[in-house]
Amino acid sequence: MYELINVDKKFPGVHALKSVDFKIGRGEIVGLVGENGAGKSTLMKVIYGAYQPDGGDITIDGTKVRFQNPRQAMDHGIGMVFQEQSLITNLTVMENIFLGFEQQFVRYGVINWKAMAEAARKQLAKVKLDIDPATTTSKLSFAQRQLVELAKVLTLEERIDGDLVILLDEPTSVLAKEEVELLFSLVRELTKRASFIFVSHRMDEVLDLSDRIYVMKDGEVVDVVAHDDADVDAIQHKMVGRDVDKEYYREQKQKPYQAEAKPLVAFNDVSVAGKYSDISFDLRPGEVLCLVGTEGSGREAILRTIFGLESPSSGTVALKGETVTKFNAQAGVANGVGYIPRERKVEGIVAGMNVYENMTLSQMGNYANSGVLRIGEEKSLAKQWIDRLAIKTPDVYKDCGGLSGGNQQKVVLAKWRSAGSDIILLDHPTRGLDIGAKEDVYDMVREMSDDGVGIILVADTLEEAIGLSHSIIVLKDGVAQKRFDCSPGDKPSLYDLVHHMI
Repeated sequence: MYELINVDKKFPGVHALKSVDFKIGRGEIVGLVGENGAGKSTLMKVIYGAYQPDGGDITIDGTKVRFQNPRQAMDHGIGMVFQEQSLITNLTVMENIFLGFEQQFVRYGVINWKAMAEAARKQLAKVKLDIDPATTTSKLSFAQRQLVELAKVLTLEERIDGDLVILLDEPTSVLAKEEVELLFSLVRELTKRASFIFVSHRMDEVLDLSDRIYVMKDGEVVDVVAHDDADVDAIQHKMVGRDVDKEYYREQKQKPYQAEAKPLVAFNDVSVAGKYSDISFDLRPGEVLCLVGTEGSGREAILRTIFGLESPSSGTVALKGETVTKFNAQAGVANGVGYIPRERKVEGIVAGMNVYENMTLSQMGNYANSGVLRIGEEKSLAKQWIDRLAIKTPDVYKDCGGLSGGNQQKVVLAKWRSAGSDIILLDHPTRGLDIGAKEDVYDMVREMSDDGVGIILVADTLEEAIGLSHSIIVLKDGVAQKRFDCSPGDKPSLYDLVHHMI
């Protein structure tokens, strides 16, 4: 039994955990849900030893423990599979699995690679991943890397005597449905040797997998729900402190786009070798156009082409009537294109830079005289957008990497909107966000549409695509299958989309 009793954690200006009680028994799968900023990440870091609590006790089988760092937590059987993944991609799979614990394979100062590979195969077998341990990690799919992360954590079995507690931080956020099912099947099987704490914003998955669910709000545990008593609406109400808006996707706010206006984006038989072929469409001012398809259907590559990160192998792309001849990010920004990428921590924000620096990053020339920045004006702009988008940050000096996922997403949106971008590309903009933050994004989509901004969206779910869009293009294997009109009251069904996707 792993237990936290009356645990408190404070940061300057923030009471992150307030007298939290939490426990997990042998072989249990415990869900942990709450809005961004509710305290989930802080609680996970306390459990994992990255943070030390300011008050309260942590016990394992009734014995008090205090971890000064994650290594000490690992020595007590606590492991974590990270949402953003902690693997070093230019190392091999086996090097990642035994990173920091290579000494067991060293003889006379030389690593026995054959022995390491054999040991890695045993760990990979635990997660049913049949790959060569000498494979460079960058060559693996996201789902395969997720399983390598899990295999890495399971090496604790050979190093400790007690039970394992494994923390799963948003492990399904970018997995396809069949990959999620495979992971869940594996987790259930592994409960013979480990307990799991499962953090996710996908409520259906939490209810499906968990034996009990802890609900957090504003640093407190507001409810603990048994699997058989779990109800999505009731849990969501406790998370946000109110009923979730039944007009979830703001369909009543959807207004007609400017169908007769000059296209903001015109694709004419555009292909990118190996990604998509002969794609044609127009994006008009105020239109929300969603690209729907399975992983690898070409959706993301189309967004990256418009922004200038992919060069067409054939066809023409025009932005606001001008044919694009240079495909690079600088040209995309100059043409008024803003790109909110799926991997916001990697491509969207610059962790280590503060909020105002991130917001003005795409328009530095507007705030410089002879190479000297007008920092006061940068801060003033940031304060306006913090108020406008209700960004939760103590001030403009906060490191953007320290904000919650929803607030990071708002900073990225503010960066492009404040720069005057009138073509916005949204790649899974609500991935990993809680209900309240998703609703904020939906409001921003409607607001941008009303302002005449053209939006191309790759949604997190089909329901989101249907709810937000004026138009949907269904892609399969890089080829456009069907275009749907999505006028309010006359939107396609899930079946309509899936029928053309697979």
